[in-house]
Amino acid sequence: MNKIKYFFILLFMSLSLSILAQKQAIEKEDYNNSRIEMADTMRSEGKIYVLVAIIVTLFVGFTLYTIRTEQKIKKLEKSLKNKP
Repeated sequence: MNKIKYFFILLFMSLSLSILAQKQAIEKEDYNNSRIEMADTMRSEGKIYVLVAIIVTLFVGFTLYTIRTEQKIKKLEKSLKNKP
C-alpha cells in the first residue's frame, strides 16, 4: 500500500513541476484578444463536436472500467475473507 501512495506522490509532484515549466510572458495585446482561432476553426467545420464526443467517450469508458475493477476487487476480497 505504501508503494502505491509513494507512486502517486511522485506522480503529482512531477506533474506540478511540468506545469511550472510552461510559463510564458503575457503582453498587453493578449488581454484584448477574445478569439481562440483553433476552437473557432473547429467549430465552423463541425469538428469540435467530434472532439467533445471523443472526450466524453473516454471519460465514460475510464469511469466504467474503474467501477468494474472495483467490483471485482471487492468480490475477491470477500472470497478471501470467507476462506479459513
